[in-house]
Amino acid sequence: MAERVLVIGSGGREHALAWKLAQSPHVQQVLVAPGNAGTANSGKISNSAVSVNNHSILAQYCKDHNVGLVVVGPEVPLAAGIVDDLTAAGVTCFGPSAKAAQLEASKSFSKSFMDRHNIPTARWSSFTDPQDACKYIQDAEFPALVVKASGLAAGKGVVVARDKDEACKAVLDIMKDKAFGSAGDTVVVEEQLEGEEVSCLCFSDGITVSPMPPAQDHKRLLDGDQGPNTGGMGAYCPTPQVSEDVLQEIKRSVLQKTVDGMRAEGTPYVGVLYAGVMLTKRGPKVLEFNCRFGDPECQILMPLLKSDLYEVLKNTLQADLSSSPVQWLENSAAVTVVMASGGYPASYKKGLEITGVSEMGIQVFHAGTALKEGGGVITNGGRVLTVTAVRPTLESALRSANEGVAVISYPDAVYRRDIGHHAITYLTRTRGLTYRDSGVDIAAGNRLVDIIKPLAKATSRPGCNAELGGFAGLFDLKAAGFTDPILVSGTDGVGTKLKIAQACGIHSTLGQDLVAMCVNDVLAQGAEPLFFLDYFSCGRLDVRVASSVIGGIADACQMAGCALLGGETAEMPGVYGPNDYDLAGFCVGAVERGAVLPRLKDIMEGDLLIGVASSGLHSNGFSLVRKILERSGLQYSSPAPFGQPGQNIGEVLLTPTKIYSRLLQPILRSGAVKAYAHITGGGLLENIPRILPPELAVDLDASRWRIPAVFSWLQREGGLSEEEMSRTFNCGLGAVLVVSKQDVQRVLRLLQAQEEAWIVGSLTNKQPGETHKHPHSLLLYISVIFHTKNSETRVAVLISGSGTNLQALMEQVKKPSSSAEIVVVISNRPGVMGLKRASMAGIQTRVVDHKLYGSRAEFDGTIDKVLEEFGVELVCLAGFMRILTGPFVRKWSGEKQNLLKHDMLNIHPSLLPSFKGVNAQKQALQAGVRVTGCTVHFVAEEVDAGAIVVQEAVPILVTDTEDSLSERIREAEHRAFPAALELVGSGAVKLRDDGRIVWNQSVHG
Repeated sequence: MAERVLVIGSGGREHALAWKLAQSPHVQQVLVAPGNAGTANSGKISNSAVSVNNHSILAQYCKDHNVGLVVVGPEVPLAAGIVDDLTAAGVTCFGPSAKAAQLEASKSFSKSFMDRHNIPTARWSSFTDPQDACKYIQDAEFPALVVKASGLAAGKGVVVARDKDEACKAVLDIMKDKAFGSAGDTVVVEEQLEGEEVSCLCFSDGITVSPMPPAQDHKRLLDGDQGPNTGGMGAYCPTPQVSEDVLQEIKRSVLQKTVDGMRAEGTPYVGVLYAGVMLTKRGPKVLEFNCRFGDPECQILMPLLKSDLYEVLKNTLQADLSSSPVQWLENSAAVTVVMASGGYPASYKKGLEITGVSEMGIQVFHAGTALKEGGGVITNGGRVLTVTAVRPTLESALRSANEGVAVISYPDAVYRRDIGHHAITYLTRTRGLTYRDSGVDIAAGNRLVDIIKPLAKATSRPGCNAELGGFAGLFDLKAAGFTDPILVSGTDGVGTKLKIAQACGIHSTLGQDLVAMCVNDVLAQGAEPLFFLDYFSCGRLDVRVASSVIGGIADACQMAGCALLGGETAEMPGVYGPNDYDLAGFCVGAVERGAVLPRLKDIMEGDLLIGVASSGLHSNGFSLVRKILERSGLQYSSPAPFGQPGQNIGEVLLTPTKIYSRLLQPILRSGAVKAYAHITGGGLLENIPRILPPELAVDLDASRWRIPAVFSWLQREGGLSEEEMSRTFNCGLGAVLVVSKQDVQRVLRLLQAQEEAWIVGSLTNKQPGETHKHPHSLLLYISVIFHTKNSETRVAVLISGSGTNLQALMEQVKKPSSSAEIVVVISNRPGVMGLKRASMAGIQTRVVDHKLYGSRAEFDGTIDKVLEEFGVELVCLAGFMRILTGPFVRKWSGEKQNLLKHDMLNIHPSLLPSFKGVNAQKQALQAGVRVTGCTVHFVAEEVDAGAIVVQEAVPILVTDTEDSLSERIREAEHRAFPAALELVGSGAVKLRDDGRIVWNQSVHG
């Protein structure tokens, strides 16, 4: 439903805000209090006479008039706590709190805050005694010529003096003569900075900052920056003096630091933050903060805002800026020219009639205007109108704005004709070429080094202090504890996974991919990774992207236990596109001479293979992945038909490669591992043979490990053969270890304490006379049996006890004709016999102890995550003694999730619908019936009420006791449950959306 919005204020800024808000389909009406002639009865916009100084009255007005949002324009109400008071009364209000608004309301607070948080600013001091202030001015080692009233002075409380005497006079005018009233009780005296002054505004939701295009205000009254200071005589946007790199630096070192600092001090900053910044030779420095839109900057920013302003303000209030980027017009410039009253900024006349106000393709925002009785518009303030033009270039925008000003008339109007002259001078200057003109930005490279130095330092380890900046890096092997080492090196990249990261704008995970690919290779020789070097090449250095990538590399080095010793950043315009980059990594490790892997002489027939789980695709096969995705018609932003709920395809594909060094190094040092294969490019088929003697072959059974759902989807969508899958992808195994039979259980326990791992195969001798007749000879000796085809349903069995029905199901799925595969057994009780049965059969087990959860929903949620982890399609409840919640049952009983339809079966010891619930055998005996039995049925929210799949009758004998009857029913269950599993797993029986069963005769006649 469209809302009513109230804008507080009466100037050109407030007219611009109301004008932009009125364009939103979410806004029914915009009220402006008190407003001006431009906001009086203009379409959706109208003025309100409500008092804005009495916050209680204002809050009641908002409730009475169904105002859904209040937007505060000027700084005085913000400093007076209007946001705090309205929010406390239940009225949504956009702007910072009174405590946060101190950034503008108190120059002394603001400067102290900047010092506390290392935000670059001019040197300064504050004073309450004018004599102390003058002494500071005279004695300072720098030109202390800027004098500011610490309090609010309507944007005019700053004097930039020409010399020390004029600065002292300004102190006396402010403090003794009260030129700005009580705002001058405290003065701030600061260093006069040299450079270009710009206005850098952003939206802040308290965590995230979203910068606006940089603008430049013109404070002086007259052309050529002459005359007295004013509230602003015009502005333009964007400023060509502020490059994208400089803007990112201002965002990082000023805007984000300020918001982070306010949050750290317990005062989150929510609203618009305005930093007046001087572009000095030593980098951007803050002149002052404002806690609202600037005036006249707002009058150029609103016409350039492409996004819906109402949505932007709401997203800011809801802390959702990070997921809702603000959009701005591209290839456009805006200029606004302020028309002021004669005598401004001193005394001036009011009530002068204004003529010629016509848009002419431009926008005129009213400020100091009022409606004339009987019709017409008259002057009512110092700054009267702002005439704004948006055009493709700055020059054309200035020309159009000046043409608009020329047709507007009132007596003694004052305005400037040179708004934007700094930018035009900058754009038309003649200068010699620099390296940057060729596309290489040395300054950006230096900023990147400054960012990554502390990240690299954090990776220091024995043997290396990871200090960047030298020509080469040093590593002390003796200090690292080696006595007779052999050096091992590895290099790799991340392939076309880069293209997906760049398309998704997710760069931070690639660092782990790069480190993992190199470290895991070095580990295959039994080596400890010691240090890492990276190579980052690009068409244009984006410091934000590069620092994200290299920050990820540094984090991954810490995970791997190696030092980030150095690297190279190469900016190569013409070789790469502007937004393209590539990565390479280099890892050096060391291993004692007697511990080098593989130990080929020790490897023999009968040795077992342990597979260690991958996180997914890792960093290989992405060219094929991208081709399959293209064929499927899905986008990276599409919901993933694999992975965790809520993830999109891009996020799943970019899951980082696992680093195995911390996990495997202690096990490798124990001597129990004869060889280790990193499953990288070439997949299972080409990597395992690299560590084996030539006389041995591999018997590898893929039914023994969990294959992530992404691989099944790729095989299905791409129509890939099992061989193609096995020689391209890791298929769920990131590492394979060769271990003797006597050591395998010990190694497996050590691995499973931290990671998923399975016994996945064994080594055999090659058959006599076997020749390399296959063009890829390495492929001959591996027989991979995939159990992930469409005909095989992934099953989870939930148990609570001995697991006799589980045993029957396990025996069924072992049959070659079975349509199902049990991938996990879950028990709500630890240590039960059913778990041991599953482990002995090589099936993964999980314990989700219901006693450890505070609610049924939490318990069911954990089981849900396990089922998702294993890509389960069918759940079988085999003596599971817990009642499941409605949402869980709905999800796993016929609802379609991520393109797969889940089903859930239960077995009950009676011929349903008779004898539901507990003690069914006892109920049958007490009822005196002659026949009972068992029922396998789909699970519904009502207990024992789902559609029936299989029933088997069991006669009741006159000699039956509850125990004897239970035993015979249990025997029937061991036949009925496997039969039902095959019917559902093969697709012969399906559950319709209306809860009824449909039979597919083509599957089972």
